[in-house]
Parts: sequence; structure tokens; C-alpha cells
Amino acid sequence: MRVYLDHAATTPVDPRVLQAMLPFFTERAGNASSVHVFGQEARGAVDQARAQVAETVGARPSEIVFTSGATESDNLAVLGVALASEKRGRHIVTTVIEHHAILETCRFLEGRGFTVTALPVDRQGIVDPDDVRGALRTDTVLVSVMAANNEIGTLQPIAEIGKLTRARKIPFHTDATQLVGAAPVTVDELNVDLLSMSAHKRYGPKGIGALYVRAGTPLASVQHGGSHERGRRGGTENVPGIVGFGAALRIAAQEMDAERARLAVMRDRLIREALELPGARLNGDAVRRLSNNVNLSFDGTDSQSLVMGLDLQGVAASSGSACTSGSIEPSHVITALGLPARLAAAAVRLTLGRWTTDADVAYALDALRDVVIRLQQAA
Repeated sequence: MRVYLDHAATTPVDPRVLQAMLPFFTERAGNASSVHVFGQEARGAVDQARAQVAETVGARPSEIVFTSGATESDNLAVLGVALASEKRGRHIVTTVIEHHAILETCRFLEGRGFTVTALPVDRQGIVDPDDVRGALRTDTVLVSVMAANNEIGTLQPIAEIGKLTRARKIPFHTDATQLVGAAPVTVDELNVDLLSMSAHKRYGPKGIGALYVRAGTPLASVQHGGSHERGRRGGTENVPGIVGFGAALRIAAQEMDAERARLAVMRDRLIREALELPGARLNGDAVRRLSNNVNLSFDGTDSQSLVMGLDLQGVAASSGSACTSGSIEPSHVITALGLPARLAAAAVRLTLGRWTTDADVAYALDALRDVVIRLQQAA
């Protein structure tokens, strides 16, 4: 039996999304910047998808910039705002548990004279809005806090933080890649000025993402070579990918309520029964977490052996972010929770998806019990 429980890393393309994309690889393969009928068909499809993405997050179509994925969106948000605002200030506030697309971009800016304040989180992985308030300075030009963590699933108090930044007129960015399409997201309710998202986390194709940019937010282009995306991101539009992104979010919006409820039941069962194993600990908040996310540490084991042991039994899991899967160091997110080193190095993430069944969960639990007990006995 094969069970895929790594949906936080990527998701399979929904067949309905694939069907929407296929014509734009073949008979409708025009360049969306061309003036002939083929180009205008492509432009119409891009415009329709842009409207769908905008509707999903409560934005205007003109505020959506298509990118190659969430990593590029994060880079554009951080670099774009920093470069556009450096005459006003060179200070950025973020957290220690952000995706590396944020942390490494901030590190890049530090090497060029910017100052970055990376705020801590509590043992559940939640940042305190009062810490954000205390970190804001007269020269702060950007705050970036992830909406839902990709490793531990913790949901941050984005709307509350956004009120603080709005009062100080400081642009506020959130990486909502794990949240968009999985739960209701409205940019005005979250009080955000920039928001990153990606198609492949929501049963769409890889290689396409978007950045919401509130009208009036300072943003310099960081990719040059054309006037595409209203001059904010040069490069020929990935029409099939954009069409797939729009279709994926349309389907996600239609099925969101039922899917969230179904996944939460399976998630809670997985957590409840896994915590019965010796030395088990849940990482992240028990309530304020994504409906599909389970992250556990097992004393007397190690992450690599857990993932490999599960893989040998046909269960696909992860030790953390897919972008750092080759690292043998404990996850920076798990470490930030203040766990002892042995538990930080013994974490495994299991993330459920659209086609996960009760039988899959039961099989995964049996495999997890077997792997954990064998590793603990061998320790």
C-alpha cells in the first residue's frame, strides 16, 4: 500500500485542473502579449484566472502579480518593498520560523546595510503581537509574518499584527502559501498589504504563484525584461500554469468547507492515536493549526530514520520543509519552539490531502507505531 502524507510539500494536480490547462499547451498556445486572435485568447484566459485568484483572497485583479511560485513571490515582496523604501528606512521585522525564502532574502539585505529583527515564538510556534509592536521603529519599512507555518501548521494572529502596522503605515507582508485555498482568506480582514501564494500547494501545477500587492504599496521590480504584470515582473506569462492556478483556487473555494471538516477529523485521529505512543509530543498549537497538519516528535528516534522507516512501509512523510529536505540539521522551526535538541531532531510531519482516506490514516498509524517502537528499542 502507498500512502501520500506530504501534501504540505506539494499536492497532485487535480484532474479537473489538468483538463482546464491542456488546451493552452496545444491548440490555444498563443503568447498573451500578442495582438492576434491566438494571443488574445491567451490574454482572456489569463485575465479570467487573475480574477479568480483575486476573488479567492478578496482583492482586485489589478493587485495580483503572477510569479513562478511562492519563493519568487516572497523575494519580490521583501526585495521589492525594501528597494522602493530604502530612502525612508532600512529596517525589516520578521520571525525566526519563516520560510527560508523570507529568511535568506532578509539575510541578503543585511549584507547590503539593512537591519533585520527576527522575533521569537512561544512553545506553540506563535508570535506575540506585542513583540511585533515593540520591534517597530521609525525606520521600519516592512513587516513579514507567515500566516500558517509550513512545518507545524500554526496559525499566526495576522489580523492583529496588521492593525499595528496599518496604524504606523508600515507595509505588511504575509506568506499565506499554506493557507490560501485551505481556509477563508480576505486581505482586508487580515490587514495585509502583500500576500504570497502558490498553485502547487492547492492541487494546481508547479511553477506558478502570485503576489497580492495592495494598491499604493511601494514595490520595485526585481525581475526586468518586459512590461508584463503592469511592469512589476518581466517575463512571458505562463498561460497554462496561470489557467491551472485559477482553476485550482476555484475548485478549492467550492469544496473548502467540506474538505476542511473532513481533514480535521482525520488530523485529530492521527494526533490522538500517535500521542499514545511512548515519548510522543505534538509540535505546534493543538487548536490554532491547519486542518491537515500533524507534526510530532518521538523521543528515542531521529527524523531521518522516521521518514525512511515510513517510506519503506509505503508512507510518504517529511521531517520539515521540502526546500531543506537534504539537511541533516534539526528544523529551524522546531528548534525555535525551545524543544530539547533530542526532540528537535526527532520530528516528523504528516500532512493530509484531498484524496486521503480513513484507510490511509489507519495504515499510516500502524506503520508509525511499528517504526517508532523499532527505533526506540534500537536506541
